Amino acid sequence: MDIVSIFAIAVLGLAVALVYMGAKIVPQGMEYTVETFGRYTRTLKPGLHLIVPFVHMVGARINMREQVLDVPEQEVITRDNAMVQVDGVVFFQVLDASRAAYEVDNLTLAILNLIMTNLRTVMGSMDLDELLSQRDVISAKLLGVVDHATSPWGIKVTRVEIRDITPPRDLVDSMARQMKAERDKRANILEAEGLRQASILRAEGEKQSAILEAEGRKAAVILNAEARREAAFRDAEAREREAAAEATATRLVSEAIADGDVAAINYFVAQRYVDALGKIASAPNQKLVLMPLEASGVIGALGGIAELARDALGGAPVKEGRKGHAGSVPVSRPAESGSSAANPWTQGPSS
Repeated sequence: MDIVSIFAIAVLGLAVALVYMGAKIVPQGMEYTVETFGRYTRTLKPGLHLIVPFVHMVGARINMREQVLDVPEQEVITRDNAMVQVDGVVFFQVLDASRAAYEVDNLTLAILNLIMTNLRTVMGSMDLDELLSQRDVISAKLLGVVDHATSPWGIKVTRVEIRDITPPRDLVDSMARQMKAERDKRANILEAEGLRQASILRAEGEKQSAILEAEGRKAAVILNAEARREAAFRDAEAREREAAAEATATRLVSEAIADGDVAAINYFVAQRYVDALGKIASAPNQKLVLMPLEASGVIGALGGIAELARDALGGAPVKEGRKGHAGSVPVSRPAESGSSAANPWTQGPSS
């Protein structure tokens, strides 16, 4: 092989090496910075690019996809002097490759330290109860602080999440006792409220029962009064009819007397006489009453009653009077002959 051939092969190999060194393929999601004699000149986007070897060099290969960093566990002292163990995660994305490459050294370490310091600052300004119940507030505060601090580096912090907050064991036990006491308190309050509601409902029921009972008594009194009124009305009506009947009887007796029938007045007097005797006999007073009484007068009055009955039935009465102590009392005699002993009411009293 002569010198010309060797030179040609060397030139061809150098050309291939130069082409290989000048051709740069940037994968998707990545960006490369290009430096000309050590100075940043441009950024290579995903795809095929040609650079001048030995003049242009690839400075930094920047991942443009969203990345996640694990924040290591650390101790934080809260505002009420409670020490807790806290860890979390942070999500960020590079927006400007040149600034991310040249504005900060070791980007991930810088973000982690920034998160850890601001985590202590934000959580140290809160009480333990707020720390445990307001994780979203802590995340929002951390996101605002860290995103503002990292914006000059050409990155965007998208999310900061608190993964775990672990208080000391004795503090956890105290919190458990406190929670149990709070639940017991709520249970006692609810039980007392239930008893109060039950007492109120029971009192309402008794009140309603008393009202209904009073209304029932009122209705009973009204009905009783109505009944007494109706009874009084009926009694008055009965007495009115009785008085009318008495007046009719008196009028008939008066007409009979006017017509000359003396037996009618004897009947009237005898009826009153017998009623008076019945009232005296039925009196509950246990005492002896002595009064002059002529049996012949009573029997004669009863005889007058029989005479009136005979007149009403169409018989032929015989009107005459006997004199006694009570006055003239008519005695009726039988129209036909017969034994007078069989009917003692047709004879006057024996002397």
